[in-house]
Amino acid sequence: MTVHEPKDKNNGVWLIFFMLGLGTLLPWNFFMTATMYFSSRLRDPSQMGTNLSGNGNGVEGNNRSLLEAKFNNVMTLCAMVPLLAFTCLNSVLHQRIPQKFRIMGSLAVILVVFLLTAILVKIEMAPLPFFTLTMIKIVIINSFGAILQGSLFGMAGQLPTKYTTPIMSGQGLAGTFAAFSMICAISSGSEINDAAFGYFITACAVILLAIISYVVLPKLEFYQYYKTQSGNRISDEENKLDLLKKENAAETKPVFKKGEEEQNMSMLTIFKKIWVLALSVCFAFTITIGTFPAVTVDVKSTIADGGTWELYFIPVCCFLLFNLSDWVGRSLTAVCMWPGKDSKLVPILLVARVIFVPLFMLCNVQPRYNLPIFFEHDAWFIVFMIVFAFSNGYLASLCMCFGPKKVAAHEAETAGAIMAFFMSLGLALGASLSFLFRGLV
Repeated sequence: MTVHEPKDKNNGVWLIFFMLGLGTLLPWNFFMTATMYFSSRLRDPSQMGTNLSGNGNGVEGNNRSLLEAKFNNVMTLCAMVPLLAFTCLNSVLHQRIPQKFRIMGSLAVILVVFLLTAILVKIEMAPLPFFTLTMIKIVIINSFGAILQGSLFGMAGQLPTKYTTPIMSGQGLAGTFAAFSMICAISSGSEINDAAFGYFITACAVILLAIISYVVLPKLEFYQYYKTQSGNRISDEENKLDLLKKENAAETKPVFKKGEEEQNMSMLTIFKKIWVLALSVCFAFTITIGTFPAVTVDVKSTIADGGTWELYFIPVCCFLLFNLSDWVGRSLTAVCMWPGKDSKLVPILLVARVIFVPLFMLCNVQPRYNLPIFFEHDAWFIVFMIVFAFSNGYLASLCMCFGPKKVAAHEAETAGAIMAFFMSLGLALGASLSFLFRGLV
């Protein structure tokens, strides 16, 4: 009897994957958006700013404490190293740890961390203990975020190709939502602590919705069908391996190796099938994170003259425009997946994106020491940013969608985990190169 493929009623599974993708990056984006809050907690009391619009004593002060001056660099290090390490760990151990435990456990830990962060907004603490505790929280968030992200891409790999798109789209919207919140906070002139408390409570609410969504997911017929299909293929594959082992034993030949070595051989075999796409997505994020925000955040408006536009130029033209264009690019793969998964045009286009590094360097980045300014007007920067972000979102999303589809169905989850690892590797490499790119200007 032929089992007919059920339909995704009301796009329920698609929406749940979108919510899970949003829950993956929204907490971290809100964490990044609240940098002003963290800096204010590390600042001497005499230099404490009063609001997010820059009105107050010392928001842009030159006499920064050592902890405040080093906060962004240490935060990047504490974010990227655990992200890479735990993505790698997840790609190796995902077959040994149940999927439900990995996803629910990660969401629960991140929720607890953000509840703690929201509570600490109301508690006075000396700068050094606060700095240390903040870095520990960043390590925890990115460690479990890496496990969550790798598990989600692996889970989506078992479904039709288009179900990787909502994860990428949800992650893209996370950045857009955080950037929009930052602009709203600036326009309202909110107190730093009040705005930060609102950020973290909002993040908690989103994580809670993601947990509820994941609980509902296994009850949907569409997801059950593909989960069962994947399980049946894995069982068939295991039966074939057992049969081959018995035949080898009968012929007094060496049997297949078991355990970790066998798993490593399987991962290597899968990697050989997807290495082009894996390296492509790695290169995509290396260029993106190497340039944004390290170089782009220091671009100054040439048409503003100390007015309102100067205050909003970076929040709007850098953060909001990047995240919005990136989200549009990611979301477009839901309706268009050109070029195809076997096309050589995808890696070629991603390599061509390296041109954005010198283009942004030649904008009005300040201060600068080595290069001249070729693209002085704000319009150049805005056009570069739109194309830069859109190409990142669209091409990277294509790679993440195509990777699990270039392997057999029972290998899709492992392929998704490998792709997530190379995406994290690109983020870490980009963070490292950002110091070089900024120094060259």
